[in-house]
Amino acid sequence: MPTTFLKLSSVNVHIDGIGKVLIERSDKAKRISISVRPLKGIRVAVPPHISFDKAEQLIYTKADWIKEHQSRMQQQETKLTTYDPDTEFKTRFHTLRLLTHAQYNMRCVIEGGYINVLYPVFKDASDPEVQKFIRKSVEETYRKEAKEYLPQRVAYFAERFGFSYQNVFIKNAKSRWGSCSHTNNINLNLHLMRLPDALCDYVILHELAHTVEKNHGPRFWKLLDKICGNSKALDKKLKDYRISIF
Repeated sequence: MPTTFLKLSSVNVHIDGIGKVLIERSDKAKRISISVRPLKGIRVAVPPHISFDKAEQLIYTKADWIKEHQSRMQQQETKLTTYDPDTEFKTRFHTLRLLTHAQYNMRCVIEGGYINVLYPVFKDASDPEVQKFIRKSVEETYRKEAKEYLPQRVAYFAERFGFSYQNVFIKNAKSRWGSCSHTNNINLNLHLMRLPDALCDYVILHELAHTVEKNHGPRFWKLLDKICGNSKALDKKLKDYRISIF
């Protein structure tokens, strides 16, 4: 009977001077690619036809590049919120409560205006795994809030300024606050719920303006200025906010 060899889907390796690296098989990858991202660390995506050994060899040749990006990543991670039981943290409509319980798992219950995060009593809130779960719970709260709030806001501005659109979709995009499809579907990032009201409204108006003007030409900015004032100034302020850091 022939022996069957299973291909690993992922493996963690330790590289001297760099630390832990996740090497992961990806059907979408056409070549070996390395990414360095806050919270997620270093990931190497490997196409099905290339071995993990070859991917590991590439890591060593790119060590200087990885270290440079690690430094940037660490700078970004210092901007992350540290969630503490004694510090009040609020989303737009909910208040975070950190509670211990006598179980080994972690749970989140979003109700009554609270994000109740329950974690084991023997763990400290500053534990990286607890912080990661809190962040995930907060993000899920933003998703819930976005689905309830943003479509109503789009409908309000569309009626006020005479825009027509198809549907509103809430996304967790990594690099865009919003977009408008060629069929006038409005896609909005759930992290809009983290922005000040004026910037959240600006993104919505920006995408509604794209239902009329599909590019960023002079007519687009003229239309946007007409409905929200100094659009270029708002666009500049928006760049001060990062989608993935909160």
